[in-house]
Order: sequence, then C-alpha cells, then structure tokens
Amino acid sequence: MSSTDEARKASPLLRGRTMLGVVRGFVAVQTVMIFAQPVFAGRYLTGDYDMLALHRLGADLITYLGLAQLVVSALLWWRGGMRWPFWASLLLFFGESGQYFAGVAGALDLHVPLGVALAMFASIMLVAIWRTGITR
Repeated sequence: MSSTDEARKASPLLRGRTMLGVVRGFVAVQTVMIFAQPVFAGRYLTGDYDMLALHRLGADLITYLGLAQLVVSALLWWRGGMRWPFWASLLLFFGESGQYFAGVAGALDLHVPLGVALAMFASIMLVAIWRTGITR
C-alpha cells in the first residue's frame, strides 16, 4: 500500500478531528461569552451605564456565534462525525434567540431565568464536547 493510499484512508478521520476541534473552539468561546453577559448586566445595574451597550453587543455576538456554531456542527455531522453537537447547538441557538428577543422586549421575568438555563446548558455542552471523541 502506497503512502498516498494511506493518506487517503486517513483523511476522513483527520478531517473529522479537525471539524471536532473547530466545534470545540466554538463551544468554548460561546460558553465564555454567555458567562460574560451577567457580568455586563450586573455592572450596568450597579450604575455603570456604559455596560448596557456592552451587554447588547455581547448579545449580538452570541447570536452570530450560535449560528456559526450550528453551521460547523452540521459540517461535523455531514463529514461523518457526531450528530448530537448539531442538535445541541440548534437547541442552544433557539434558546439564545428567545433570550435575545426577551431582552429587547424588556421581559426580565423570562430573560433572567432563561439566561441561567443557557449558561447551564452551554456548560454541560462544553464538558460533553471535550469528553467525546470522533465516534458517533
């Protein structure tokens, strides 16, 4: 067997590992961003009114990051990797969208508990994605 054949056989696995690494990166950044949001909101509530703009910017970035995470997790699944990161990312994205619109509407009775749930879900997803391998 030539080295080209070996490389061709190994390439799906390497691509899967690369995609898994990309998904892991997105999940890690997403989780850090989600945990930064209550800090910005808390600073705003203590009188630092500039933090509201940072909270709003964070919400925009989290939403875009959630969509990007959904795309890379779909690519991971499409390339023969695990399926669950796609479904978890989809659920997280729907939750983040609801969180975004609840914040814009000023519905703090939904915004605060949903934020806690999203932080918990993102933390669980972060641990799970770093504990799994290439298998489905």
